[in-house]
Amino acid sequence: MQTPLRLYPHPLETIEGAGQALRAGRTTCAAILEHCFQQIDRWDDQVHAWVFIDRAAAMLQARALDAELAQGQCRGPLHGIPFGIKDIIDVQGMPTACGFAPWRNQIAEQDAKLVTALRQSGAVILGKTVTTQFAWIDPPITRNPWNLDRTPGGSSSGSAVAVATGMCLAALGSQTGGSIIRPASFCGISGYKPSYHTLNEDGIFPLAPSFDHPGFLARTIDDIRLIESIPLPHVLLDDLQIPAPSPSQVDPWVKGLLSPRSSPPRLLRPRGFFDRRAETDTLNALDQAVAILEADGAKVLEFPDPLDFEAILGSHRLMMSAEAAALHETRFSELRSHYSKHIAKLIEEGLQIKVTDYIRSSQQWNNSLKWLDGILLTPATVGPAPDASTTGNPCMNSPFSYLGWPTITFPIGLSPDALPLGIQMSMDPGRNEEDLLQTASWCQSVIQRAANAGSA
Repeated sequence: MQTPLRLYPHPLETIEGAGQALRAGRTTCAAILEHCFQQIDRWDDQVHAWVFIDRAAAMLQARALDAELAQGQCRGPLHGIPFGIKDIIDVQGMPTACGFAPWRNQIAEQDAKLVTALRQSGAVILGKTVTTQFAWIDPPITRNPWNLDRTPGGSSSGSAVAVATGMCLAALGSQTGGSIIRPASFCGISGYKPSYHTLNEDGIFPLAPSFDHPGFLARTIDDIRLIESIPLPHVLLDDLQIPAPSPSQVDPWVKGLLSPRSSPPRLLRPRGFFDRRAETDTLNALDQAVAILEADGAKVLEFPDPLDFEAILGSHRLMMSAEAAALHETRFSELRSHYSKHIAKLIEEGLQIKVTDYIRSSQQWNNSLKWLDGILLTPATVGPAPDASTTGNPCMNSPFSYLGWPTITFPIGLSPDALPLGIQMSMDPGRNEEDLLQTASWCQSVIQRAANAGSA
């Protein structure tokens, strides 16, 4: 068994810390990448996070970025940062298999627009990470590094594990139900799903287009803030030209991006659906986290559920199955034997959906929760990672994928059997998402400070 992992990383294990060391001349892009290679050699035979790695191409990228730094050019906070890319997202010259055996040799002809943005901002594209088949819930080959008998979650399974073990410093994932938040929580890292239809999805294979959200996984919320700070392709944005500031410009800029909240936040905790669904260990950890936040000045308002979240789960499932069926119908009839159990069941279910039921479900919850003035605080998962025969229950996350709310998670502690537990924060997508990111950063720093004080 490997050396125990840390919920709270060493600075050099983060984008922020590695970037500062790089720009100060204490390390190089090639050295950061070489450390990732060492972690891959150390971990991947056990956890199976990757489906494709191009070490030679990644090292060429890293050395070219080192040459730019030597000439006084820095592309920003992602300069030299190794990324993994979920295997439903195109990377030029690499296969996009989507966990589907007939596609294992299907090579992408160009990068997805999100990948282009990362490259232009200096990220090193290391390879493709394992996804569950077509980003649904069939268990992957990937294992949870905290306990190899447990699931890493899904569908962004490999992305979460690669980040948790330091095989890369960040990764692209996607969420249609709970596919970023759940694996991030199970693996003890941070994950972020921006609001619906924010990031351009060109070059990303869909599951259910009404709910598909690309997003990011990293060790900390501040790392995610740095990723979000680069020019990212939005739905109507095509070409990206990223200016290259000098090294002397970058660190003050980064410090400005990561400025703390000026005051403690106002948080809203619904007491109904999420309490009924969560396990005791999860609720105990959340209660403790809330107490720590309140002691540092946060205002936490408890209130009954404003919506029928159980009914939202039903609407989400109905629409998702119908849209998956529409995407896969022809291919499913021709290649049925290659489909895994749960994605096959979803498609078969969707083929039976009536158009009238789909329309009613799509209209039922429009403009829901727009009146809430604050950030919603809920458990990220039902409990710690269950056994590897499942990817875990996405019920805590699916309502916010249905509603299109930006949602973020970070670890708040360990369960009695030493598995990570996470908190989930969400808000109305009509507000500035930086408020959610900044609030989550404040909360993470308060909880980490309390954990460090308790272990001293």
